[in-house]
Amino acid sequence: MMSAAADFDVLIVGAGISGIGMAAHMEMHCPDHRYGILEMRANLGGTWDLFRYPGIRSDSDMHTLGFSFEPWTHEKSIADAPSIMEYLNRIVDERDIRRHIRYGHRVISTDFSEADARWTVVVETTDGERKRLTANFLYLGSGYYDYDEPYDAGFELGEFKGQVLHPQFWPDDLDYTGKKVVVIGSGATAVTIVPSMAGEAGHVTMLQRTPTWMFARPAKDRFANTLRKILPEKLAYRITRFKNIRMQDFTFKLARNKPEKVKNSLTKAAKEKLGINYDETSFTPPYDPWDQRLCLIPDADLFEAMNSGKASVKTGRIARFVENGIELESGELLEADIIITATGLKMAVCGKIDVSVEGQPVDFSQVYYYKGCMFSNVPNLAVVFGYLNASWTLRADINSEYVCRVLNHMNATGHEIAVARLTPDDEAKLEEDDIFDFSSGYIQRSKHIMPKNAIAYPWRLNQEYVVDRKRMTSDPVDDGLLVFAKAGTGTAVPSEQLEAAE
Repeated sequence: MMSAAADFDVLIVGAGISGIGMAAHMEMHCPDHRYGILEMRANLGGTWDLFRYPGIRSDSDMHTLGFSFEPWTHEKSIADAPSIMEYLNRIVDERDIRRHIRYGHRVISTDFSEADARWTVVVETTDGERKRLTANFLYLGSGYYDYDEPYDAGFELGEFKGQVLHPQFWPDDLDYTGKKVVVIGSGATAVTIVPSMAGEAGHVTMLQRTPTWMFARPAKDRFANTLRKILPEKLAYRITRFKNIRMQDFTFKLARNKPEKVKNSLTKAAKEKLGINYDETSFTPPYDPWDQRLCLIPDADLFEAMNSGKASVKTGRIARFVENGIELESGELLEADIIITATGLKMAVCGKIDVSVEGQPVDFSQVYYYKGCMFSNVPNLAVVFGYLNASWTLRADINSEYVCRVLNHMNATGHEIAVARLTPDDEAKLEEDDIFDFSSGYIQRSKHIMPKNAIAYPWRLNQEYVVDRKRMTSDPVDDGLLVFAKAGTGTAVPSEQLEAAE
């Protein structure tokens, strides 16, 4: 595929779900390609190794957050982080992937040379050493948020004398036994932390400025567990996965088309679970379901914690932080020994890596997605940005499989370069679409750095997995838009792109 002087045919950045998934697909579909995985942390797992707060778990079922090729065999389909880490480690060991991982390697920058048909990657190791690696193709499985820095809500902590922490950097030795805890936020992290801490803490209060739509479901999937008893494991997994994918799609479209019906259903369920503890103000968001991602409550644990008196939800705005807690604009005082700022993540594009082509920086806010996998006029680079309305791994799976198809096509035709070509004239004809129309804070704060999306496929990050899977697996790789070239021919990088960059 490329000259022997390069270090890798494919270099995967990140050893989380996306990176491990790509490596597994390489083992299955591109066994003759040399690949490596660069992981900046000391362990694999990505999100599931980084976050250590109490109760950390999936907010999607593991029959869709799990890979298409590896059955999820645990009894619980809403899984905790240790179970997910066990799943990932089993895949890495059984498929001989671990030896390809280089830990403590942070990618700083990368530049593509058309003459050599390769990326030169600058890496910094944990001891501060910088070195260069080369690869023909880059696959960025580095996630969608900043691992180094969470979102700073800008709180002025004033006179508060207690401890303040963010869930992204949870201390190993935090003792909250019998203490009063206030968790600021109402997203997936907050609704996980509150019931998990409630058992040992004196009391846990979830303070939210705006309510979130929540739905409760059993952590164990009775349908899946029954099938596993009567059918072969892989078949049972495929059936359950198919059912859950369809249910996700149906629920999302129902929320979009009949929001009042879904609102009424979610409200009725919350009232039934909370009884006299139901507060309309705290459980009626000012937006429609799926304008933000729904918050999953496994086994109704948050509602149970509230009913026990160990947890509560308050809706209001912070006036100021005082010595013993938080004073709201209403005048109410929330006493606290510990304050947890579960106020969201800070998004990052392509792992904050400085990407350039022929020495010219790539501004990802000015390029278009191609099939939700590659970018316009950026050669030999693919990325994973999961679905907003479904499980992350669904996109990771189809992108990995698609990239393997591209790599095999390049091998078969003797080409070293693949680029989604978009000329200025063709770009002028595209109508932009705001697919990031979710009202979630982390989405809205980061729209200015996100790549562009067109109304029409393939120049978009589509949000329909069932449709995407069909297209990514059956549409021809050589579609007239993805251009293939040989190294040094001068046809891989459009000259107008370099002129614009200058």
